[in-house]
Parts: sequence; structure tokens; C-alpha cells
Amino acid sequence: MGLIARAIERAGIPTVSISITKDLTESVGVPRAVFVKWPLGHPLGERDNAPQQRTMIFAALKLLTTATEPGVIAEPGYRWRRESYAEPDWTELE
Repeated sequence: MGLIARAIERAGIPTVSISITKDLTESVGVPRAVFVKWPLGHPLGERDNAPQQRTMIFAALKLLTTATEPGVIAEPGYRWRRESYAEPDWTELE
């Protein structure tokens, strides 16, 4: 993932990854990432939990607008199956 992200960034397109393995994300050196401590195979959240999945997409897009240096790994602190997710305020991305 990091190699692909860096190649895309070299073409002038900003990228953000969603990671569930922080040590691997740090070692690969992605340009920017959102890390959540969730089960493998579920980087966007639980199946059929659309608000949770939209929250993760929002966190990734927001990082694109707020990261000030390369290599940022944001940790929003979302909890697996223990949190109720409201719809994100998409106007924050404008």
C-alpha cells in the first residue's frame, strides 16, 4: 500500500490510507494514514454499519485537508462495536 501511495503522490495526487496495523504502516512509510485498532479485514468497520463506514471515510478525507507534514498517522480513537456513529458533518471538508 505504501509503495502505491508514494507513486500516486509523485504524480501530484494526495493519498491517505486506512490502517489496522500501525507497526506495518509506520515501517512502510505511507504519506498519511488513519489508524484504527479494529479486527483484520475490517478497516472501514462492521458489515452493514453504514454510519461507522462513512465516519471512517470522513476521517480519511479530513486528514487530507489537515495533515501538515508527510508521514502523519492519525488515531481518531474509534472503538470497535462499542460506539454509536452519527453522520459526519461533511461541510467540514469544504
